[in-house]
Order: sequence, then structure tokens, then C-alpha cells
Amino acid sequence: MLDTNIYSEVTPDIIQLAALSEKAGVIDSELFKKYDVKRGLRDENGKGVLTGLTNISIVNATKVVDGKTVPAHGELYYRGYNVKDLITGHSDDNHFGFEEVSYLLLFDKLPNTAELDEFKELLAFYRSLPTSFVRDVIMKAPSRDMMNSLARSVLTLYAYDDKADDVTLPNVLRQCLQLISTFPLLAIYSYQAYRYYHDGGSLHIHQPVWEYSTAENILHILRPDSKFTPLEAKILDIALILHMEHGGGNNSSFTTHVVSSSMTDTYSTIAAAIGSLKGPRHGGANIKVVKMFEDMKEKVSNWEDEEEVGNYLADLLNKKAFDKAGLIYGVGHAIYSISDPRAVVFKKFVKELSEEKGLQKEFALYSLVEKLAPEVIARERHIYKGVSINVDFYSGFVYNMLGLPVELYTPIFAMARISGWAAHRMEELANNGKIIRPAYMSICEKRDYQDIEHR
Repeated sequence: MLDTNIYSEVTPDIIQLAALSEKAGVIDSELFKKYDVKRGLRDENGKGVLTGLTNISIVNATKVVDGKTVPAHGELYYRGYNVKDLITGHSDDNHFGFEEVSYLLLFDKLPNTAELDEFKELLAFYRSLPTSFVRDVIMKAPSRDMMNSLARSVLTLYAYDDKADDVTLPNVLRQCLQLISTFPLLAIYSYQAYRYYHDGGSLHIHQPVWEYSTAENILHILRPDSKFTPLEAKILDIALILHMEHGGGNNSSFTTHVVSSSMTDTYSTIAAAIGSLKGPRHGGANIKVVKMFEDMKEKVSNWEDEEEVGNYLADLLNKKAFDKAGLIYGVGHAIYSISDPRAVVFKKFVKELSEEKGLQKEFALYSLVEKLAPEVIARERHIYKGVSINVDFYSGFVYNMLGLPVELYTPIFAMARISGWAAHRMEELANNGKIIRPAYMSICEKRDYQDIEHR
């Protein structure tokens, strides 16, 4: 009988072989410059290599002044609409916006009242899982990582779909709408199962409520008593809108295009996007922000002292504090420099929630770090462009105030981004383009084969 430890044990032999693999894999960094290879598909100034066209969203962070491109305050547009206007529009008349913006991303138009009501009913209709799916899939072998559980559940849904491999647009749209509706169930039920089996907690499997919005259902099925305030649901709804799309160039949306171009099924495509988002360089940054602030609150005695807070931030950059990675998490972005529009629009709602929760001192600390971090980075680092806080800076704080478990921070990102992924998959299939296959230059030298006894 096999020892189950083999699945997690790294033996001395493996360590030795890994060293060989690492040596074989390292490429001289100067060669990337020699052959003008854009590592990460970005040039030295952070500008992305153009790999396609999209009509779904656009990210602006520069403007042209006197013929020169210079940094500007960031702007994010969904199908041509400024995301600030989308959020302000639904906030003013106090209705939930995630469903409305999902409609916009998928169909390139803002719905009227009748269209929105019909769309919400369709999502509510699909907001259920196959019979015994929770018992047979989610409750079996629960993972400590909810993104892995989410990906496994998505791949398993393939087996329940009689038209899983049909990539005609009506069928793909049906699959995407089902996934948009069921992502909260898949992720939160997985968390409940893990908490029950591994943490000894109580098991709560609440059925979704037909009349609730996506944000309301997330809080309803997560919390043991299913209770939440209107402001809590409103803030979560806004967070979902801000995370649901960010141009075709972000890693997970690009993954969606790449995998869709092979004409594979929707479940495999979305599972690949989940795997991309799981990476700490993409979807897990807000967890680092929360943990960084927990350490900061312990180490800094006076949260209002700019000098003391500034010294802590300098220690972060100099690898003397927190995880010693040399980073101030939640500050800086590949595209934005002066401001991240998602963080700008989110901040006033974050302040409102902090007042409801009695956490004004914590909000003031976040605001102080927002002010000081760019100054400290400019002093300690040589940078080619300015830096500002990004959306992850405040989203982790919001999730913490909402009492959401850290294990669900990235899955909530996925619950939002699935709408963007669906739009990108539909766009890729609608254009019926070529399989995406970028070029890699080989630098290996040709060698003569040797018999094994002569090696």
C-alpha cells in the first residue's frame, strides 16, 4: 500500500534533480535585451505588447501633452462607460449593480428595466447546483484552498452538461450565465465544508434566495444567521463591480482568450482562468495587504505619527519588516501611476462602512499609508513612473470589516471576474480567430547524441 506522504514529501533526490532542472531552465537575462524580448509581454516602461483587440473594456493611465505621452489619473471603462458613472448611477437610486453591469459586459448595452428584470430572473433560475453535487463533489476531499476547490467544481460540472463541448454562442452563453450564478455557491459551500471537516466548525449550507442580488446571496449563504445590513450588501456589490473586468491584458482574461482560441469547452477555459487568478501576483494581493496592516498595527505604537508609520514603510521596502519581501502591498500597479480609479471610487464607500463598524482609526491608518507610501517609495527606489494605491489596498480592509474569511478573498474576486471572463470568451469565439500561439526564440545549441555508456 502506498504511503500517502509521497504526495507531499520532498526527498533529497528530488532536491538534487530540482537543482539540475533550475540550472537547465535559467536563461541569461542579457539575452532578453539582446533579442529585444518583452518579458511578461511588457517593455521596460511597463507598456504592454499589443496582442489583440477587445471591445469590452479599456484602461487609461496616460495622456498626450505637447506630443508626448505622460502619466495621468487612471480611468476604467466598461463598454465605453466610465466605471465611476456606472457605480454612481446605481448607487444614487439604491439598486444593486452587479447584474446590470454583467448585462452590459455581455451584451454591449445597458439594460432597461424590463431587460434587467428578465436577466435577473434568468440568473436566479440558474442559481442552483445539480442534485447531490454538494454532497458528492464539494463535501468530498475538501481543499484548504478555495480556488482549487472552485476550479475542481467547475471542471466537474462538465460531466453534468449534455452539451459540454458545444461551442456555439447560444450554448456558451448558457454555460457562462450558469457559472456567473453558481460561482458564489461553489466557493462558499467549499469553504463551509473545509471549515466543518478541518476546523471543527458548524456546517451551514443555506439555499440561495431567489429575490436576492448576487451580493446579498453571498452574505446570506456565508453567514450562519444569514443576516446583513443594507450598507454591507451595497459595499460588496460595489466591490464586485470594480473587480469584474480590467481590460483584455490582465493575466486571467488573457488566459481566457488563449484557451478559448483552442476551441476547448467552457469549463476547461474558466478553470484555467481560475488557476491564473489564484496566483499571488494576480488575485491574492489583498490578503497580503491585510496581513501587512496587521503586522503594522502591532509594530507601530502611534498610528497617527507620520514619522513612525513612514519608518515602518521604509523598513518594508528594505526587507526589514513583515515578510521581508521588499514590497508595500496594495501600492503600485503595472498600468496606473497617479491613481487607480477603482481605489478612488471605492474609498468613500470604505469610509462609510468603517464608520458603521466603528473602525475609523483603522481607516485613518489606511489613509495615512496611502499618503506616505508613494513618498517613501520615491525616496527609497529608482522608479520610471509614479506609484499610487491600487484596488487591493482597500478591498482587503472591506472584506475584513464584512467578516469575510481570508480563504474567500480571492474567490470573491473570481465571483466578480467571471462576468469579464464570460464576455472575453464570447468575444474570442464570436471573432473565430486563429489559435493564439506566440513565438519563443530558441537559444539552445545543437549537440551530437551519445550512447548511454559514453555519457
